[in-house]
Amino acid sequence: MTHTASPRASEYTVRTAPLLVPFVIQREGEDAAPDNLLLTPVGGPGRYRLRYADEDTRDRDLRGVLWARCSFGAVDDFGKPTGKPQWRMMHPLRQRGTMQAMRCQVCAERARTPFGFIFLAGPDTVDPDDPLFLTNQPPVCARHARTAADLCPHLTRDPMVLLAQSAPLYGVNGVGYGYGYGSQGVQVVERPAGPIPYGHPLLPTVLASQMVRRLSSFRPVGLDELLWELERAA
Repeated sequence: MTHTASPRASEYTVRTAPLLVPFVIQREGEDAAPDNLLLTPVGGPGRYRLRYADEDTRDRDLRGVLWARCSFGAVDDFGKPTGKPQWRMMHPLRQRGTMQAMRCQVCAERARTPFGFIFLAGPDTVDPDDPLFLTNQPPVCARHARTAADLCPHLTRDPMVLLAQSAPLYGVNGVGYGYGYGSQGVQVVERPAGPIPYGHPLLPTVLASQMVRRLSSFRPVGLDELLWELERAA
């Protein structure tokens, strides 16, 4: 009887591809930077503008709103973030960049599809009769729509898909700063319950953390149905 050597255990090792982490997810080690915030008087009494002591042009968005600083961790050879993902947190500046440019929150590439922009929403978050739907979630491209649905802790396997023809900028999520009592200095004095629209009088003293868009001209559709339509149209 001929005996063959048993394969070594390493020959049976199953190598799996690394878990894909959306570009916008904050990573371990990416922390809030020292804020060194100041309030500069503007106009009449009691009117101020929030700023950094060492502010530069990157600290404000296209509408002039000040943004929370957050450090950037190491990147791989393709310029993508590395490090342990903090799944329930979006990096404020990567969220702002993808939302502002309407790029995919997973790969940061162009998000527009032949049918419009794909936005994902959790169950029972959309009222079809409400003309105003706001989202802080950047769009996803067709290639990563299923991936985003699988990875997001707020979504189900078959999430609500909002296929939008337009999604104009609406405002930001953030907190309002002012002077505290006594000698406490500049501190958070307002925590709005929802997004603050651009043009709101509170914005000069707001520190933003997420950009928000308003979906208009959209239709709800099932994810599987949409992916099938996109595949047929390709």
